[in-house]
Amino acid sequence: MDAALHYGICIPHLCHLPTLSDVGACRLCIVENVVNGRSRITTSCTLVAKEGMVVMANSEKVRKLRRNIAELLVAQAPNSRAIQDIAVRCGVTSVRYPFRQDDCVLCGRCVRTCAEMYQAHAIGFVGRGKHRRVDFPFSERPEFCKRCWGCVDLCPMKETPCDGPMKPGEEYLCGRCESTTTPPQYAVGDCIRCDMGKGFDCVRHRI
Repeated sequence: MDAALHYGICIPHLCHLPTLSDVGACRLCIVENVVNGRSRITTSCTLVAKEGMVVMANSEKVRKLRRNIAELLVAQAPNSRAIQDIAVRCGVTSVRYPFRQDDCVLCGRCVRTCAEMYQAHAIGFVGRGKHRRVDFPFSERPEFCKRCWGCVDLCPMKETPCDGPMKPGEEYLCGRCESTTTPPQYAVGDCIRCDMGKGFDCVRHRI
């Protein structure tokens, strides 16, 4: 994905940060990796660039799958402006799934920032399946937590939609930024020009 973004090929993403390891948690950056004439869907952030490889970043198949993933994300966390903007960028025009009011999408940005950037390891993933969450050890803030708030600064839930938090039962797909959003298939050479989540550190990549 870093190679594609460097050359202006737009691949929407949520959990990726250039300074941190990649885990492919959000699945938004999926691409088709063609090997011996057969393609497989994989996350581009975890796919290592090699000489001669063939990758389709915005094929119809990829866009359809990515659109569904973005739709699921906005249904899970409609109170994130970053996720609302990503959904519109991926072509989501309506939400078919029941809205929830989750305040975390388990992208892992906070956990990796705490462990890799600040070397604190003060937070981590706890539980499995639907009970999985981000928490302190034994749900108590440890003494070695530096209180740097780097985990908060990089959280996609930090910025609420323009009209403020949506109340339970009143969630909707915002879509207001659609007129200023360039879909990935038309953004080659000028990657991420839209204001995808204010305060979300998703800025235009310079070639």
